[in-house]
Amino acid sequence: MNARWWHPLDDGRIQCDLCPRECRLRDGQRGFCFVRAREGDEMVLTTYGRSSGFCIDPIEKKPLAHFHPGTSVLSFGTAGCNLGCKFCQNWDMSKAREMDRLMDQASPEVIAETAVDLGCRSVAFTYNDPVIFAEYAIDTALACHERGVYAVAVTAGYVNPEARRDLFAVMDAANVDLKGFTDDFYAKVTGTRLGPVLDTLTYLVHETDVWVEITTLLIPGHNDSDEELHAMGRWVRSELGPDVPHHVTAFHPDWRMRDVPPTPAATLRRAREILLDEGLHHVYTGNVPNRAGEVTYCSGCRAALIERDQYDILRYRLLPDGSCPDCGTPLVGRFDEAPGHFGTRRIPVRLAR
Repeated sequence: MNARWWHPLDDGRIQCDLCPRECRLRDGQRGFCFVRAREGDEMVLTTYGRSSGFCIDPIEKKPLAHFHPGTSVLSFGTAGCNLGCKFCQNWDMSKAREMDRLMDQASPEVIAETAVDLGCRSVAFTYNDPVIFAEYAIDTALACHERGVYAVAVTAGYVNPEARRDLFAVMDAANVDLKGFTDDFYAKVTGTRLGPVLDTLTYLVHETDVWVEITTLLIPGHNDSDEELHAMGRWVRSELGPDVPHHVTAFHPDWRMRDVPPTPAATLRRAREILLDEGLHHVYTGNVPNRAGEVTYCSGCRAALIERDQYDILRYRLLPDGSCPDCGTPLVGRFDEAPGHFGTRRIPVRLAR
């Protein structure tokens, strides 16, 4: 399929304008992401309509704690990525080069119909970054909306302003990876820059109606210092506001960082306390057991409003208008009168070609 967001250069190359890498390509070349390529005088998206696989997940696994809790989401990704994270936890998809071996085929309409048939409230573009298959994600989100299904982007937020506007105009929720809070970490470990990610977060929170949550994967010795976490918390509090939920999750050795140990549970507990001390209202821990880090608390009286055991909803104490029954403080997010009960299941599915 012909791609969007590119322009010709005077030297005969064409420039991809999708993300800040702005790859400049001659005929036959592919961008850093591998899936956007030049064919003749056009740029094409080689993965349109082709997926690395589909799975039904709990929405909390994206992770989204304040977006229709307990409901199921049909998740899928493609191949490739525009980041070069050495710690990639989905490297078999994001670094894939044998795309014909990896992918099922599904049109946007088939994905939306499948979500309805399977009882999924949402479709999530995840595993690799939807930024690089934005045309496919946009068309799928539009097809989902026609059938009353929400669209969710799980993204690193590394995208240029025009494409960012077009992609998130059709998203209902986004979880944005804030992978660290130093330029040095972004440059050395992800091969990108911090600034565009902060710009995406600021844009989403202040200029769109997209529900936004943040995730930071904590890697021992790389982005987990008290100083960096305090700085991150201060920035989120001052630039985005205290109500944006923040998830701190545990790293496991993978891809090109197999020599780094797993994140201790104590690191996540410490990080959560630091972010709370900086004034954030909703901080969650993930990938390790920590009951306190799974609970949604009222930002007014700190009463427990949603209690979880990993992805299971154990208790749901919200008034019909989404407020605290004890003090009346509204809980930010997108909530239903009663939660879903999908639980902890993960169900791979195959879509008919």
